[in-house]
Amino acid sequence: MTATFTARTARPAPTAELVTDEDVFAALGPAWGRLYGRCAAATPFQSHAWLHSWWLSYGRPGRLRLLVVRDGAELAAVAPLMLVRRPLPALVPLGGAISDYADVLLDDSDDGRAAGALAEALAGAARTALVDFREVRPGGAVERVYDRWRGPRRTVCDSVCLELPAVPMDELIARLPSAKSSQRVRAKLRRLTALGVQRQTVGAQEVDAALGRLLALHRLQWQGRKVTSEHMQPRFREHLVRAVGPMVRAGTAAVTEFRVDDEVVAVDLTLLSRSLAGGYLYGAHPDLRRHKADVAVMLLDACAEHSGGGERGTLSLLRGEEPYKHHWRPERVVNRRLLMARRRTAPLLAAALCDAAARQRGKEVLHRWRERGRG
Repeated sequence: MTATFTARTARPAPTAELVTDEDVFAALGPAWGRLYGRCAAATPFQSHAWLHSWWLSYGRPGRLRLLVVRDGAELAAVAPLMLVRRPLPALVPLGGAISDYADVLLDDSDDGRAAGALAEALAGAARTALVDFREVRPGGAVERVYDRWRGPRRTVCDSVCLELPAVPMDELIARLPSAKSSQRVRAKLRRLTALGVQRQTVGAQEVDAALGRLLALHRLQWQGRKVTSEHMQPRFREHLVRAVGPMVRAGTAAVTEFRVDDEVVAVDLTLLSRSLAGGYLYGAHPDLRRHKADVAVMLLDACAEHSGGGERGTLSLLRGEEPYKHHWRPERVVNRRLLMARRRTAPLLAAALCDAAARQRGKEVLHRWRERGRG
């Protein structure tokens, strides 16, 4: 009798690579998209279309630091980063201030090897720079990398985002604090119907033109008032037009037009991922408010429709605590800032923590001053 044994071959370890070439970044799109679909924590701001377009508008030559981990032929992890020199030398996520969340992509099925490989590659790429992940949503994939970091590390609070459950509008109305509040919102919805406001989701072929109308209406609605100046810049327009078409085709964005008598009176851009839907930017004609149309209710109703009836889990109102957002009794969720250093760059970590603490104290003083002013 002869016994036959089959030797078990060890599974090859994931391999990490540092990409600094913009053309390679562009070519990663299809594989990036597959990994994006396997990372439940990913937000729309980690999609390839958004980040590659952002780099084309905002990146600086020679600063790209894209860490890619492969498990065989497929991507298992990606850390989209760039090198900055000021105020401290640091590796920071692509996406900048116009992106509400930052993160890495990490395959949900990873047993820890890809996360470990990414942590090691990140330490090697950092060299004499700090690793500074701002605006990480709680539960972000980069937390698994942070857990495997071998050097000094710290977590501090970052921006506040307000979140609602991703449920239909009727259920959002039911969350309101009183029957009178619910009645007011229902009256506002009836007012929109009486004005003849109709909405339509824009197809991929019409997205570019719709975004042009969105930005024109956005400029009109803020005319003479304080506005985010970056939204008025040509580079932002170029980024948005370049990114959103592919995102609509991939199901990670939706553009909605609102019409009265065939005239476009508002346009909304909602970004989508497996975990959340979030209204990112809109433009609305000032006449809507003059006709007593509640634009916030109109937009939330559309965003709730895109949220998939609870499939996405979260309807994010994104960063900021504007008073109108609080009417809906949202959950206050604080983004996190994950700081990682090597032992020789620990002084950079200490400097970043001192700066963060000083900024937080300044915000608290300003908040108290505003509260006294209201009193």
